[in-house]
Amino acid sequence: MIAYLTGEVLEVKEDAVILVCGGVGYEVNMAKSSAQELEAGRQAALYIAESISPYDGTVLYGFLSKEDKELWTLFKTAIPNTGAKKALEFLNKALRSVADFHAAIIKRDPKILTGIFGFTAKTAEKLIASLKDKMDAVSVQGSSKIKVLDDAPYMSGVLEALEALGYSAAESRRAIEQLYNEGIQPDDKIEHIIKEALRVLKK
Repeated sequence: MIAYLTGEVLEVKEDAVILVCGGVGYEVNMAKSSAQELEAGRQAALYIAESISPYDGTVLYGFLSKEDKELWTLFKTAIPNTGAKKALEFLNKALRSVADFHAAIIKRDPKILTGIFGFTAKTAEKLIASLKDKMDAVSVQGSSKIKVLDDAPYMSGVLEALEALGYSAAESRRAIEQLYNEGIQPDDKIEHIIKEALRVLKK
């Protein structure tokens, strides 16, 4: 079983890379955010997991760290009806801030999972139910990156307002994260936050 590969990145796709090791090119599926950290022509080292597909045979999944691989494995084994690719989609969202994702599960707070990480309400509840007693065993890298919704309980209303104006959920969340990075205060009036978010979105 392949557990680790090092080599030159031949090609970076949206959610996969081709890694050349000892003259052999391996196609390795990855979380989109992780794949985009790699660059063709550069060396890369990936932790690897194998999965057997009835259609494609052995499929490789790659991770930038051992902790990422552990989290993907947890998603795949602990969440009902979650295969390797779905687990990779969950990981891609969680990697925005593993520390905040971990905290959201421990606190059993679906607002953070939906408002910041972009999970649907149904999926957020499913994640909490499946992982609430297992997250303590997960290694957490880095510190909190995202201002949690506890500081501004109405932030979900800001997201809904922006989406009603035609912006996607992802665009809306990025705008709000940028405002937090700029130092916007969580006790600002909701009208002001919406106005500032629109300023960011129109750039």
